[in-house]
Amino acid sequence: MAFSEIKAVFSANLQEVWNIVTSLENYQWRSDLDRIEILNEKQFVEYTKDGFSTTFTITTLEPYKRWEFDMENSKMKGHWTGIFVERNGQTEIDFTEDVIAKKVMMKPFVKAFLKKQQTQYVADLKKVLEL
Repeated sequence: MAFSEIKAVFSANLQEVWNIVTSLENYQWRSDLDRIEILNEKQFVEYTKDGFSTTFTITTLEPYKRWEFDMENSKMKGHWTGIFVERNGQTEIDFTEDVIAKKVMMKPFVKAFLKKQQTQYVADLKKVLEL
């Protein structure tokens, strides 16, 4: 099992950050995605630019506080938790991923992959919030 966490603070209000992160229709700010397919109100599939798909099942949705989902693809399965807190007009995010590699040979690389993905996500989020 691999666990990865990233925290960041943005000079944006909580509602703006929440709306960007949780929107499944407006994902174009993410540099890693080609598209998102919404299956129903609880499930969606993200497709990377190279066509790799991951299915997400929303497990918790507390507006402006917490968003959680299970995720699975051919290489891994796990759980993602996003915590959102507003302090003094800024928004702090705390995103964690807890993942199990499906293939033994992938296990040594999962944590580094998660950290890279999280770092890119936060960089993309920062860019869109500065527009």
